Amino acid sequence: MSRYLITAALPYANGPVHIGHLAGCYIPADIYARYLRLKGEDVKFICGSDEHGVPITIKARQLGVSPQDVVDKYHTIMRDAFFQFGISFDHYSRTSAPIHHRTASEFFKTLYDKGVFIEETTQQFYDEEAKQFLADRYITGTCPRCGYENAYGDQCENCGSSLNPTDLINPKSKLSGKTPVLKPTKNWFLPMDKIQQSEEFQEYIKRFDNWKPNIKGQCASWLNEGLQPRAMTRDLDWGVKVPLPDAEGKVLYVWFDAPIGYISASKEYMPNDWEKYWKQQPDEKDNPTLIHFIGKDNIVFHAIIFPMMLMTHGGYVLPGNVPANEFLNLEGDKISTSRNWAVWLHEYLQDFPGREDELRYVLTSIAPETKDSEFTWKDFQARVNNELCAIVGNFVNRVVVLSNKYFEGNLSTDINIESHPYHAAIAELYQRYDEAMNNYQFREAQSCAVEVARIGNKYLTEKEPWKKYNAADAGSVNETRDVLINCFSIIAKMGLLFKPFIPRTADKIFNLLNISAEKQKLVKKDNMVREEDNFLDSHKIKIHTSSVILFQKIEDEPIEKQIQKLHDKKVMNNQQTSAAANETLKEQLAETTFDDFSKMDIRVATILEAERVPKTDKLLKLLLDTGIDKRTVVSGIAAFYDPEKIIGQKVVMLANLAPRKIKGIESKGMILMAENEKGELSFISPQKDVITNGSTVK
Repeated sequence: MSRYLITAALPYANGPVHIGHLAGCYIPADIYARYLRLKGEDVKFICGSDEHGVPITIKARQLGVSPQDVVDKYHTIMRDAFFQFGISFDHYSRTSAPIHHRTASEFFKTLYDKGVFIEETTQQFYDEEAKQFLADRYITGTCPRCGYENAYGDQCENCGSSLNPTDLINPKSKLSGKTPVLKPTKNWFLPMDKIQQSEEFQEYIKRFDNWKPNIKGQCASWLNEGLQPRAMTRDLDWGVKVPLPDAEGKVLYVWFDAPIGYISASKEYMPNDWEKYWKQQPDEKDNPTLIHFIGKDNIVFHAIIFPMMLMTHGGYVLPGNVPANEFLNLEGDKISTSRNWAVWLHEYLQDFPGREDELRYVLTSIAPETKDSEFTWKDFQARVNNELCAIVGNFVNRVVVLSNKYFEGNLSTDINIESHPYHAAIAELYQRYDEAMNNYQFREAQSCAVEVARIGNKYLTEKEPWKKYNAADAGSVNETRDVLINCFSIIAKMGLLFKPFIPRTADKIFNLLNISAEKQKLVKKDNMVREEDNFLDSHKIKIHTSSVILFQKIEDEPIEKQIQKLHDKKVMNNQQTSAAANETLKEQLAETTFDDFSKMDIRVATILEAERVPKTDKLLKLLLDTGIDKRTVVSGIAAFYDPEKIIGQKVVMLANLAPRKIKGIESKGMILMAENEKGELSFISPQKDVITNGSTVK
C-alpha cells in the first residue's frame, strides 16, 4: 500500500464555486482520490478556503463589510456545495484558522533564519488617492506579452504569463482607477533565479518529462526566460502577519501563504500523523506521493514556486505531479465571475436537485485536459439523455425488468466471470481504464465505463431472452437465467469503473446487486487489473423493485430556463459595460485638454508586412510605412484580422508613443482602432486616396 497526499487548489473565498472550477480542478482531484481508494491505497484528500487573497479585500470594499465577513459567508457556501456535490475531501479547512497562521509564520521564519530571503527596498505602486501601497491584484493593465488589456499585476489570465506590476502597460489602480505612482518599500524576496540553478531544483524538474504537455510547456516558458526574485511579502493589512520585528503593516504574499494551507490543513486533520504524508522518510521507497490538482492559472505556483519553498525549507517531499487542466468556456464565452457569466454550483444543486452525477459525468466528458473546452446547456442535455439515460440507465433497467418478469428478481448461482462471452473485451477495457487513470486522462477512463454498458446492451440484444424464455422448458429457463446473470455481472463491472466518476449512481448499482463495500475494489493479479476474486462468486441477487431508473431524461423546459438566465446576464452585463464606458468617457472628456491632444503625433501609415507573434492569440507584428520611416508596431488585433489580408491597409497611428518591448519585440507606436459595444475592433482609415503616408491627424 502506497501513501498519497492529494490536494485541490484552495478556492478564493470571495464568491461561490462555478462549473469552470469543477472541471478544471475539483472533479479531476476527486476522481483520482476515489480511484486510488478503489485500489486500496492510503489516500488523504485535502483542501480548504483561501481567505487571504486580494480579491477578498476587493469584495469586502465593494460590499462595505470586513474581509472576515466575506470569507465566513463564502467558506460556508463553498464547503457545503462541495460536499453536497460529492467531492470526497477527507478534510476541508480554511486559511483564517489559527493553525494555518502559526504554520505559515513558522514556515516563513524557518526560511528567514536559514538566510534564504533577500531583503530589498524597491519601488512599488502606491495609490495617492487611496493612500496605500497596492497589492498585485489591485493593479490592472495591458499584458506586455499578449496585449490583454485586463491583466493583473501578478499574472495575465489570458496567456498565463507571470508578471510584476511594473511590467504592465498603462497600469491602473483598482481602488481609485487612477494611475499609481512608485514609492519605496521594503520586502523579502525568494531568490528564484539562484534556486533555479541549484542541483536539487535541476534534479526536480526532470519530473516534468512525464507530466502533461500543457504543464511542461508553461513551465518551460518560465524557465527558459529565466526566473527572477519574487517578493514573498506585501504591504497589506489582511493576511498572515510577517513574523519579523521590522515588518509592521506587512503580510505574507498570498501565493506564499496559500499552498502552506495544504500543510496546515493536514496538521489540523491528523495532528499526530501529518508528517507521514508530507515529509521524506528514512527509506526513500516509503516516501509519500504528493499530487496537486489545479487550473492552468495556478501552474507556475504549484510546479515551480511552492516546490522551491519546500526544498529551501528542507525535509518535505516535492510534488510528484501537477495535473493541471485548461479553462472551461461557457456558451461561446469565457467564464467570468466579475461579469457573473458562470453556472454556479450552489444554483445548479437548487435547480437540478439530486442530479449531481449528471453534471459530474458531463463535465468529465468535456474536461479541458490539454486545451480549453466548452460547456453548453444543449450539449449537457444531449449527453445526459443519449448517454446516461439511453445507454447506461437503459441497460440496467432492461435487465432488472426481465429478472423480475421471469424470476421475480431472485437469481442465485456460482458465477465464473472468466466464462463470460465478453470477458476478454471487458478485461481489455479494464487495462485501458487503469492506464488512462494513471495518466490523468479521465475523459478516456470514463468512456471505458460507458463502453462496458454498450457491451451489455449488445449482449442482451443478441441473446433476446424475451423471445426464447419458455417456463415449460427447463433448458430455456436455465439459458435465460445465465444470460441475466451475465448481464448483472456486466452491470457490477460497470458500476465498479463508474465509482470514481458518478459515485452516487455506482452506490445505487451496488445496493441493487447486494455487493458490500469491502468487495468494491480493483486489484492487480497476474499483471492484469480486475475486480476482487469473490466480487460476484456464489452471489445472491434479490431485486426489490420492478424497475430501476438510474437517470431521468432532461426535458427542454429546464434547459431553456438556464439558457434564458445566461441571456439575461449578458444583457445586464452589456448595460453595465455601456454605463461604465459612458462614465469613463465623461471623465476623459472632462480631463483632456487641447495641450494634451497637441502633444500626440497622429498620422496615416500603410501596413507593408504582417505576421502573427508566436505563442500569442491576439498579437500581430506589423511593419508600417509612416511616410517618415518604416517601423515595427505590435498590435493586439489578431482576433479580428488575418495578417495576409491587411497588407496595404491604410491605418491611423500614434507615432510618438514611447517604444516598448512586447514579447521581445520593440514596438514603436500604436495603431488606433474603433471598438464597438461587443469589444470588436476596426481600423480607422482616411476616406480619400489623396491622403498619403505621413499625413497628420488634427
